[in-house]
Amino acid sequence: MEGARSTAETILAAITESVAAGRSLKDVLTRLTEAAREISGASYAAIGIPEPEGDAFSAFIHIGMSDELVAEMGPLPRTHGMLDAMLHDPDPVRLPDIKQDRRFRGWWPRAHPLMSSFLGVPIVADGEAIGAFYLTDKVGAPVFTDEDEANIGLLASHAAAAIEAAAMFEDSRTLALTEERDRMARELHDALNQSLFSLSLTARAASRHLATDPERAAEELGEIALLSRQAMAELRAVVDGLRTPDVERDGLLPAIRSLAELMSRVHHIEVEVSADGELDLEGRAEHEVFRIVQEALTNAVRHAQASKVLVSIANGDRLEVMIEDDGVGFDPEARLNRGRRLGLTSMRERASALGGRLTIASSPGRGATVRLEVPG
Repeated sequence: MEGARSTAETILAAITESVAAGRSLKDVLTRLTEAAREISGASYAAIGIPEPEGDAFSAFIHIGMSDELVAEMGPLPRTHGMLDAMLHDPDPVRLPDIKQDRRFRGWWPRAHPLMSSFLGVPIVADGEAIGAFYLTDKVGAPVFTDEDEANIGLLASHAAAAIEAAAMFEDSRTLALTEERDRMARELHDALNQSLFSLSLTARAASRHLATDPERAAEELGEIALLSRQAMAELRAVVDGLRTPDVERDGLLPAIRSLAELMSRVHHIEVEVSADGELDLEGRAEHEVFRIVQEALTNAVRHAQASKVLVSIANGDRLEVMIEDDGVGFDPEARLNRGRRLGLTSMRERASALGGRLTIASSPGRGATVRLEVPG
C-alpha cells in the first residue's frame, strides 16, 4: 500500500511539473493516462474529456493498444454505454466483468480487444464530471482492488486541477497568439512605416546625386545608415514585446512584470506590480515563486472574474509577495476549492518546498488575497 501510494505521489509531482511548465493539454492527458495505467496495473487505460454539448469526446487518450489496432478500430468512441455512465455518476465503478453490467451496451468495434475487469473513476471539478478514467483488465489478477480504486481516486482529484490549468494555458496561448499577432501588425505599421518611407526617399535622393554630387550622396548614404539603425531598434523593441516571460532569461522581477503585462493585454484586466528592491533568489526558488504568482493570477482571471489585480513584492529580511484581486471571492476552506478548483494545494506545496508559508484570505463577494512569505 505504501509503495503504491509513494509511486502515485511521485507521479503526481511529475504531472504538476508538466502543468507548471505549460505543457499542452494533450501532453498532460497522456501523462495522466500513463500514470493511471502504472498505478492500477491495468492492461488498458484511457481518459475521456466530453464535449460541452452532444455525445462526442473532445479528447480521448488511450494507452495499451498498438497503432495498427487503433487504426483498424476506426474513429474515436462516442459518449455511450459505460463511457457515458462514468460522466454522470459521481462514484467510482469497479466490476469483475464489464460485459455483465447492464450499462454495457454489448457493442465494440470489430477489432476491439475483449475486456473483462473494469475500474472507472470520474474526474470532478466544481461538482461536475469533466472527464473520467477508464481502466480494464488488471494484470495478474481477476479484478481491481480497493487500493487501486483509492489510488486512482487520488489521481483523479489532482487531475481535475491539472486539466483545468492545462486547458487554460492552452486557451491563453491561443488567445495571446491572436492578439499578439494583431498587436505586432499595428506596432510594426506604427513604428516602422515612417522609418521605411524615409529610407526609401533618402535612397532615391542618394541615387540621383551619386553621379553629379558625390559629397551630397555620401551625406544621404550616412542618413540611410542612421535610419536603418533606428528601424532595427524599433523592430527589436516590437519583437522583445512578444517574448513570453522567462525567469532564467530575464530574472524573477522582470518575468513577473512581463507576465502581468501579458495577462493585462490578453484578458483585458488591470494587473499592477509594485516592488521594493531587487529580488535575489537562487534559480530554483525564483522558478517556484514565479509559478505561485502565475497560479494566483490565473485564478484571479479564470475563477475570480477580477477586473484589477495588485502584485506587491517586498524584499527585506524575507521575501513577501502579495497578490490581491477585486473578484467574486470564495471560501478557501471549502473542500472543493482547497483540493480541486483553484490549485491551492499546489501553491502551498511550492511554498513549503521553499521553506516558506502561503496564506489565503477570501470570502464570497470580497475578493481574495494570496500572501507568500519566503525566508531570506
